[in-house]
Parts: sequence; C-alpha cells; structure tokens
Amino acid sequence: MAKKIQIRVKITGRVQGVCFRAGTKTEADRLGLKGWVKNQSDGSVEAVFEGDPVAVSQMADWCRQGPFPARVDHVLIDAEETASGFTRFDILY
Repeated sequence: MAKKIQIRVKITGRVQGVCFRAGTKTEADRLGLKGWVKNQSDGSVEAVFEGDPVAVSQMADWCRQGPFPARVDHVLIDAEETASGFTRFDILY
C-alpha cells in the first residue's frame, strides 16, 4: 500500500461566498483525496487533505489559486499525522 500523508490548510482572502468549498470538494474528489473543507468564522476556509503525496501536493497548489472568482491572499499548510479515519471528502458546515 502506498504511503499516505495528511495536511491541514488555512486559506485567507476572498474565499467565502465564491464556491471555494464546492470547488475544493470537486478537486479533492478528482485527485482521490479524503478529508474535509469548512468555512471558518474569521472568513477563512480550512481543510484537511489525506492521500497520495503527489495528489496532496497538487491539492495544496490548487488552494493557492482556488476557483474563479476567489482571491487567495495566503495559504498556511501544516503537516499532520495521518489519521486514516476518513472514508471520503466532505464539506462541513
């Protein structure tokens, strides 16, 4: 079995009200990643991605741009211990 990695990402800018979560789910599903994405009360979007290291890296790159018409100002990425408890990628509310 291939090694999985997990990262936690916090995205700031104009990232709420621009379909950022939906776009994130579409891209995560396309890349075969597990985890979640959620709007935060401070106006940011937070996500956890788990999967193949190459796919996780591609997802992190996608977060730096996001969907149109998002404006990403900053992306903070933290490596985490892989939980392996995810069965799919979810949008949390």
